Amino acid sequence: MVTKILKVVAQGTPINVPSKKTESGLVAKCMIRLKELGGDYEDEYICAMFGNLALCRFAEGDLVVATLRFQTHEANGSFYQDVLANDVVKIIEL
Repeated sequence: MVTKILKVVAQGTPINVPSKKTESGLVAKCMIRLKELGGDYEDEYICAMFGNLALCRFAEGDLVVATLRFQTHEANGSFYQDVLANDVVKIIEL
């Protein structure tokens, strides 16, 4: 895991997805796009947020501290990288 100060570029709408880890069998999921500080060409991350964090709303331009977990998985012989936002805390609005 890595913790970074990032700027919110965009955030999607939360949806419920199947989960074996909850009693209801569903968990909230939301995608958020975060960008490193410094300029137009800095690194960006498309991150998945789950559970209560997925229900938190962040505005475009919010400065946040985010803890990101990078994982990979295989599907049908292809490999994919997932970025999960384990924690996101707003610092200030820009």
